[in-house]
Amino acid sequence: MKQIVAMGGGGFSMEPDNPLLDRYILSLTGKARPKVCFLPTASGDAESYIVDFYRAMTQLGAEPTHLSLLRPTVRDMAALLLVQDVIYVGGGNTKNMLALWREWELDQVLRTAWEQGIILAGLSAGSICWFEQGVTDSVPGELTAIRGLGFLKGSHCPHYDGEPGRRPAYHRLRKAGVLGDGIAADDGVALHYVGETLFKVVSSRPGARAYWVYAVHGEVREEPIDPVYLGENDPFAVTGRGEDGL
Repeated sequence: MKQIVAMGGGGFSMEPDNPLLDRYILSLTGKARPKVCFLPTASGDAESYIVDFYRAMTQLGAEPTHLSLLRPTVRDMAALLLVQDVIYVGGGNTKNMLALWREWELDQVLRTAWEQGIILAGLSAGSICWFEQGVTDSVPGELTAIRGLGFLKGSHCPHYDGEPGRRPAYHRLRKAGVLGDGIAADDGVALHYVGETLFKVVSSRPGARAYWVYAVHGEVREEPIDPVYLGENDPFAVTGRGEDGL
């Protein structure tokens, strides 16, 4: 079963004292000690980020490892990734990350991992990358559109409530036709896709939301999605709009 968990923001790096989203991701494996590989490419393989990942995943009972592209330690990267239960992508510069992935042909390996049932997850850059398009701050001074890997249809904007410029930039780019219809996520919100369909929306904090963002006759509209707050163990899922989720 193909699964992607795209976080608008959150996880161990943004909410170190709130493990709800990371615990949710690990629970999807159904394993007591899942193998999780971190891709910190977007951060320039920042050492402190990697250390924080190992600490967080160890505390949650996972078996962590990581893959560095700037300081490679393995020759066969596909062999490392394709034995994992989860591949977890960190935040940072989306443009740089995707360029490096394509140069190393990791985009193809990640598609294979997804098709084999390895859970793909991430926040910010690690959320945008799975979609056809996204809103990125990779270029200094302006939020712009970027082409993602296209595993999921449509466009995506993370940090919808966490960064003041995100919502107006998404609306501007959609109205101009630079981006297609898509979905936005507040910090603390995770979009859980099964196949290419939005299966469930969950959150690590009350009040956080996701939004369908789409254009009708040239005007941009939003349709809010109230997520399942993981702190209350709510059993009800919030499902996507339409068969394909978009």
